Amino acid sequence: MTTYLDVTATTPRTRTGAIKLHGPDAFAGMRRAGRIAAETLDALVPLVKAGVSTGDLDDFARDAIVAAGAVPINIGYQGYRHASCISVNHVVCHGIPGDKTLSEGDILNIDLTAVVDGWHGDTSRMFLVGDVPLKARRLVDVTYECLMLGVEAAIPGNRLGDIGHAIQRHAEKHRYSVVRDFVGHGVGLVYHDEPDVHHYGRPGTGPELRPGMIFTIEPMINIGKPGVKILDDDWTAVTRDRSLSAQFEHSIGITETGPEIFTQSPKGLHHPPYR
Repeated sequence: MTTYLDVTATTPRTRTGAIKLHGPDAFAGMRRAGRIAAETLDALVPLVKAGVSTGDLDDFARDAIVAAGAVPINIGYQGYRHASCISVNHVVCHGIPGDKTLSEGDILNIDLTAVVDGWHGDTSRMFLVGDVPLKARRLVDVTYECLMLGVEAAIPGNRLGDIGHAIQRHAEKHRYSVVRDFVGHGVGLVYHDEPDVHHYGRPGTGPELRPGMIFTIEPMINIGKPGVKILDDDWTAVTRDRSLSAQFEHSIGITETGPEIFTQSPKGLHHPPYR
């Protein structure tokens, strides 16, 4: 049975097992945090090019978030040491920035979270390095379409399964697969909260979507099979068959009339190629 909880000033900032329903102040806080996160990704666009290291991109993201008056919450989170996760080609998620330099034809996801007054703006976006092969560009395009179809399904009265079904149906129509091992999640004053948001599922199933819910949708789509494995660093997830993977993520809130995206690009840089 699904439990919903109206958030008040005394609600614990922990995962309680209930789906939190937030008020106007929460939506205002998420707009501020989401905008800084999105602006940081916007600012990274001209820096993503062949020869640049993922560590340099992470350094820039950290400094940009701090300069905007926010906190790059990933630093120190469960022992993680970086402001962002940067996942290149067959890395599904949680790629660790470092000395690796980007090459012509790479695709990569940059995932970061900016915290303002306790509110978590969690988002990720794909980037293309130079002249990218058509099959990789098509994967990126379809993955963005999957995200937005999931967002469109996030209306009051629908269920979480409707979001997952919209994503799965579109991915599989293009003969891609949906990663099962990672999910979207509730977000707000708690980084990873209820509910879990699966990117596959059956329509009409799962918890009902109600105004005040805040969560991420972050589908990971593979050209090949959906299986992943975690490398020895205990963070980096890669496709088992080494096929390309792509991901986009938004933090959204459910209103009486539909979804509000908190992490939309202020510059209109929603998906590559970024002009």
